[in-house]
Amino acid sequence: MNYNLVEELRWRGMVQDIMPGTEEQLNKEMTTAYIGFDPTSDSLHIGSLVPIILLMHLEKAGHKPMALVGGATGMIGDPSGKSDERNLLNEETLAKNVAGIKGVLSRFLDFSSDKENAPVLVNNYDWMKNFSFIDFARDVGKRITVNYMMAKDSVKKRFSGEEGSVGMSFTEFTYQLIQGYDFYHLYKEHNCLLQMGGSDQWGNITTGTELVRRMHVGEEAKAYAMTCPLITKADGTKFGKTEGGNVWLDADKTSVYKFYQFWLNTSDEDAEKYIKIFTFIDKETIEALIAEHKEMPHLRLLQKRLAEEVTTLVHTKAEFENAEKASNILFSKSFKEDIKTLDENTFLDVFEGVPQAEIPLKDIEAGLDMIAALAAQTNFLASNGEARRSLKENAIAVNKEKVKEDYTITEKDLINGKYVVINKGKRNTYIIKAV
Repeated sequence: MNYNLVEELRWRGMVQDIMPGTEEQLNKEMTTAYIGFDPTSDSLHIGSLVPIILLMHLEKAGHKPMALVGGATGMIGDPSGKSDERNLLNEETLAKNVAGIKGVLSRFLDFSSDKENAPVLVNNYDWMKNFSFIDFARDVGKRITVNYMMAKDSVKKRFSGEEGSVGMSFTEFTYQLIQGYDFYHLYKEHNCLLQMGGSDQWGNITTGTELVRRMHVGEEAKAYAMTCPLITKADGTKFGKTEGGNVWLDADKTSVYKFYQFWLNTSDEDAEKYIKIFTFIDKETIEALIAEHKEMPHLRLLQKRLAEEVTTLVHTKAEFENAEKASNILFSKSFKEDIKTLDENTFLDVFEGVPQAEIPLKDIEAGLDMIAALAAQTNFLASNGEARRSLKENAIAVNKEKVKEDYTITEKDLINGKYVVINKGKRNTYIIKAV
């Protein structure tokens, strides 16, 4: 093997539970291991980046990674970590979601490779669609007792009324059996010996190892399990959520600029943890970075490197460079030229939340005086008098260049043919939009 995978994952803080014998198996020979992805959406968000990175580590270490998209399990809904029943998806939505997730995974794992440990992509709908209920009840249901299933935390919590729970339907109760059967199927058809996932999946994964053992009556069957901790934020808020919702891995759901900003704005404590989990930088370099960051925390070296690595991994080096440029643009000495290089969506991302006023394009083409631009036509400032005072105090800039009361805004000031950035002092920014 290229390196000790479990040791590598441990120092990165990516091992929560591990079944005895797993590390020995991974050190012994190339091992096929899988992680499941639930098609609850047509994309994946950054919470799913952890299992993707686990699969990438597997491949780097010389093992064979399998990504399973749950076309069948997605029809039921995983009860793990949930206090109520999930709405069932119709087949059309499910098919769209499965295709979307396959597309995302293909950006990180080359499923068309012909090397010995090339990644494999499977959909459990392919082997579950023709499985009759009677066959499933006889062949699978017979092997696992209800007592065993009831002992799982995901089930116990729902039955005990914890977390405002409303009980559990038979549909969701069968989820762990179907996931367990997936492991057995992959074990039998692909010699897959290990299932990995988040720590909330431990119950489902161990049901799979148990099913492999029990369905091979009289045979020596070994299956292994390993989970990684669920990612948390130091302040207790949910990882991967912003005011605008989930941070997605697709640029049409979360722009590259916002994606980059998410990592750039992490706390020192979180950045120290995340740089080990979300990047492939080696231990020595990370430890040196952390030490350097602690000496000069104001430079935010950790956050900058983290944002660079993850944005480049998920998008591209060029996209990262654009996002970095957009982030620095507000402080750029050549603002007027640099701002014109941004596409409109990135421009709007950079100035998100900034007060905007719409002014007819013909008024700007005719020439818009500064009092109208600041107060009379925009209400950015409370009165014409305040506008005059601010201009006399040399506090007003148009596209970052200071202007006096006699300045007139014309179409030459328009960015992307429709925007003008006005600043009052260092703290107040306004946008005029020509319509």
